[in-house]
Amino acid sequence: MKKYSLEVAVFLCGACLMVLELVGSRVLAPYVGTSIVVWTTLIGVVMGFLSLGYWYGGRLADKSADPRTLSAVIFAASILVFFVILTNSWLLEAIQKTIHNIYLGSFLATLMIFSLPSFLLGIVSPYAARLKMSSLDSSGSTVGNLYAISTVGSIVGTFSAGFILIPFLGTSRVLYSVAIVLMIVSLIVYSGKFFKVRALFSFLLFAALLVSLWLSLKSGPDKLVDLDTQYSRIRIFPGQPVDHRPVLNLQTDPFSVQSGMFLDKDDDLVFRYTKYYRLADYFNPDIKQALVIGGAAYSYPKDFLKKHGEAFLDVVEIDPGMTKAAKKYFNFPDSDRLSVFHDDGRVFLNRNKKKYDAIYIDAFNSQMSIPYQLTTREAVERMYDSLSDDGVVIVNVISAIDGQNGRFLRAEYATYQDVFPQLFLFQVYQMDPARHQNLILVGLKKKWSGGLRADSAELKGYLDLHWRRPIDADMPILTDDYAPVDYYTMGLM
Repeated sequence: MKKYSLEVAVFLCGACLMVLELVGSRVLAPYVGTSIVVWTTLIGVVMGFLSLGYWYGGRLADKSADPRTLSAVIFAASILVFFVILTNSWLLEAIQKTIHNIYLGSFLATLMIFSLPSFLLGIVSPYAARLKMSSLDSSGSTVGNLYAISTVGSIVGTFSAGFILIPFLGTSRVLYSVAIVLMIVSLIVYSGKFFKVRALFSFLLFAALLVSLWLSLKSGPDKLVDLDTQYSRIRIFPGQPVDHRPVLNLQTDPFSVQSGMFLDKDDDLVFRYTKYYRLADYFNPDIKQALVIGGAAYSYPKDFLKKHGEAFLDVVEIDPGMTKAAKKYFNFPDSDRLSVFHDDGRVFLNRNKKKYDAIYIDAFNSQMSIPYQLTTREAVERMYDSLSDDGVVIVNVISAIDGQNGRFLRAEYATYQDVFPQLFLFQVYQMDPARHQNLILVGLKKKWSGGLRADSAELKGYLDLHWRRPIDADMPILTDDYAPVDYYTMGLM
């Protein structure tokens, strides 16, 4: 065995393990989402089978430590990663169709796809340590050094995956890269047996990676576009026609569509809930400065700029990749009245010194929930402070009103009520209040003295769905210290 080959092996295997874990969230996202439940399951399963691999690798090495065995283990891990590429779509689709419990679905999905590669990669460090100790007297320092090298590899893999590989290569191409690296590592550890087979397999994997890159460059809105950014896995595809008009959709989770655009003529908002943002002009007819938190495909920012010929709009969109997709596929508005800030919405509010006449909130994580840091009393206070004297905030909430599925709405309503002197709630569709839908929460910085009447047929249609019944005050105010938003919205799938 060549000098330092074991150190190289544990370093690269440690890196591949963390890349696999991080890219795993992107593999799962279109089918089970990216909620805290999915992340918890992914981390728990990977760590569990990694620990099992450590245990078994130590026992295996004590029986017979041989470089050929370690090479075979890493080779098998490479094959399993390739198997993930080939099978993850139909396996996850089957789970999505048959299992509707997010806890069980995410657990089975993670178990079926990532358990065995994690187990095999767990074998590497203890087995390599045993091989190394056969020629050294100091077993403690040998084990410590190898595990330190493996940990450094994991750190490098973590930063590489999050900052470089996933945003620039995408999910499947990262998996191809992991499989190629593991195949090369198996050759570094031991190249004697089946060298030609493994070398040929490495070449075929590399060719598949190049083909995948070429196909991604040819993608367009007439077929599925699958993009990975630092924050999301974005899918862009032709959706179901709306009002007999063709639509292009943008989706970041399996439970809803985040944005849409008419393909025949980009002259109106596709989704009904986004039109309720026009109520801001009803409550404050003199909007000169406005803020949107949550850009996505920039559907409402386009509408705002068209309807407010002299107003200025700031958009906070955390994901630069989302803005890039909007520019390529969704007619991103090129206007000197538009400023885009790639920042977390809460962080932006904390730093903001500007006064806005209207603030529009349309930011979502997976599982239909607003990022918790935008739901709390502290965040709402920053919104209030960022408004002019006649300012209005409009928030898109997905929730029921009554019952178990209405817990988030009632908690959020109580939170806004604690800060704003006047609140209105509007249903987007007149339906059973125990069923979830888009709900529009409107907060005014000063009391509204008039009734809810309008001459415009469009505005009248929105105002007619004003929720007039009292909202049950049975939920706690959300705070930075306590905001179980994912838990409240878990049943909304």
